[in-house]
Amino acid sequence: MASVHSLASTVNQRVADALSAALPEAGAADPLLRRSDRADFQANGILALAKKAKANPRELATQVVAGLPTDGDDLIKDIEVSGPGFLNITVTDQAIINTLAARAADDRLGVPLAEKPGTTVVDYAQPNVAKEMHVGHLRSAVIGAAMVEILEFTGEKVVRRHHIGDWGTQFGMLIQYLTEHPHELDHKHGGPEEGEAAMSSLNRLYKSSRVLFDSDEDFKARSRDRVVALQAGDPETLALWQRFVDESKIYFYSVFNKLDMEIQDPDVVGESGYNAMLEETCQILEDSGVAVRSDGALCVFFDDVKGPDGKPSPLIVKKSNGGYGYAATDLSAIRDRVQNLGASTLVYVVDARQSLHFKMVFETARRAGWLNDDVHAVQLAFGTVLGKDGKPFKTREGETVRLVDLLDEAVDRATTVVREKAAKVGLTEQEIVENGRYVGIGAVKYADLSTSASRDYKFDLDQMVSLNGDTSVYLQYAYARIQSILRNAGERKAAAHPELELAPAERALCLHLDRFAETLAEVAAAYEPHKLTAYLYQLASLYTTFYDQCPVVKPEPPLDIAENRLFLCDLTARTLHQGMALLGIRTPERL
Repeated sequence: MASVHSLASTVNQRVADALSAALPEAGAADPLLRRSDRADFQANGILALAKKAKANPRELATQVVAGLPTDGDDLIKDIEVSGPGFLNITVTDQAIINTLAARAADDRLGVPLAEKPGTTVVDYAQPNVAKEMHVGHLRSAVIGAAMVEILEFTGEKVVRRHHIGDWGTQFGMLIQYLTEHPHELDHKHGGPEEGEAAMSSLNRLYKSSRVLFDSDEDFKARSRDRVVALQAGDPETLALWQRFVDESKIYFYSVFNKLDMEIQDPDVVGESGYNAMLEETCQILEDSGVAVRSDGALCVFFDDVKGPDGKPSPLIVKKSNGGYGYAATDLSAIRDRVQNLGASTLVYVVDARQSLHFKMVFETARRAGWLNDDVHAVQLAFGTVLGKDGKPFKTREGETVRLVDLLDEAVDRATTVVREKAAKVGLTEQEIVENGRYVGIGAVKYADLSTSASRDYKFDLDQMVSLNGDTSVYLQYAYARIQSILRNAGERKAAAHPELELAPAERALCLHLDRFAETLAEVAAAYEPHKLTAYLYQLASLYTTFYDQCPVVKPEPPLDIAENRLFLCDLTARTLHQGMALLGIRTPERL
């Protein structure tokens, strides 16, 4: 594996060296290079440096240019001073193609592995046991899965954690009902319908037990005794609790499977996984003075967190009745992840509405010394999924939308779109069904990922499966079109020709292809997958322009030009494929 220096980094270094020579007192100065519509790149850093050194910025810029010979240079073709002291830099066509040829020669497209990788625990996709997954569960799963793939690709060691809701007082009611109606969870096992069957029996049991709990005082009392038995570790009660967890997992896995997402059983560590640590966590916090008793409860206070009445609003670790709050579980999970899993970073892909809770949990963990300068935690907070009307997404009856229904509808719509074009490409019925699944699920994921996570977004299936605009379908069709071109190229092979002069549309495509590694580094550092979708959409758009303006197969260009253009087609396809795979989206070869 060879990491490839991008043109931007190579030019930046060249300009930095010339800058240090012209202004030695500036030390290792950054020329602040960026892409420009005036030239290939613009360096903006000279103004600030000149100001600091009390020099004339335009004169300094001219000195830097003098130190950058362009005659016969294989990197810089042209450099000019513009405005008060900007540098406009154009690179040679030869340097562009040579750099891309080096990317193409590498399996990883020249994307480097992190020099000092750490261990990141990503907490995402956290459904609740015995409850149906709804549209609110979509974002955590999709954003989390993409970040896991991206971080792993950059060389980070990633541990996945699915913190499912598998503990709490509601289990008393459910388990008690099951002991009194032992066949309520029976259903057909095996087959594609198993997940739905598991969920419908869980749903039925939940509703029946709730009705009884609300109407029968004796059943309510027996349910409360059952909670005590569960928390005390009574074997019979725990065995019944485990049945609820196992049935729910059958259902969860069927939904994640529909989402084309792999969830491994050892990575599912629910709230119950930290039960044995809760008392010790509270003890450590109390002994160290991080938490204090207030009205019988164990609390952590913050100067900047107050309730509506202006009084401090604490994080409650242990309630006055001896029960543990969510905070005790979350803090125990931090201890486990840092001390047992060796995490250097904890990423929580959790709804923005829980931001205050996590801010308080993280601050408490810092005070306790579990988080510090070497170990930090971040919440990758996401906004709400809205309906077309801009209000939280509900069914006509005002219920939350079942995730399964939503995914099925997306696949149905996508299959219709695929079918309309299928005859042209000669797809079999099996391919239509398979592609319909890839396009539908891809559309849902892409719509979610292409919005900055912290913003709310409108769930509009018509827009999502549209062939035009910023959609995954547009990118999937661009990829399939390139594959079709490569299949129809006949004797001509993809080969780089650095001696050729590039057309403007070729240059624009090339310079964007060269930014793939830098984009991934930014996305991984800031946990912003929407920057990758934006990169890929721009790549597909630039490819479309290139394809319109630069004939690849017909009308037939000279052999060397054809080979070079096929080389650009191939590298674009590989970059699209790799980028989409990191987002969890498939790219069918024929569409």
